[in-house]
Amino acid sequence: MARRIKQGVERGDAITIEVNGAPLAAHAGETVATALLAAGITAFRKDRAGAPRGPVCNMGVCFECLVPMALRETDDFVRRRACMTMVRPGLRVRIGEE
Repeated sequence: MARRIKQGVERGDAITIEVNGAPLAAHAGETVATALLAAGITAFRKDRAGAPRGPVCNMGVCFECLVPMALRETDDFVRRRACMTMVRPGLRVRIGEE
């Protein structure tokens, strides 16, 4: 069972990001990895063998959380570390890719 600290935690304003074309609730001040993990998404991508991969270190060292992101609607998708990228309105993320 997942356990989250909720008591005494102040979260930023609610925003919505797009993950694989669907809206996902997030909060200002969170990273993309935090928003995905809070939504119960633990597999961010697949390795070359097709095995699911997700964050290991959650501090930008391991690169296991690389996912394609477009920071604005006009941007192309570029792989970025989910644990180092802050959520923002209009952010588009694709997960489950190699």
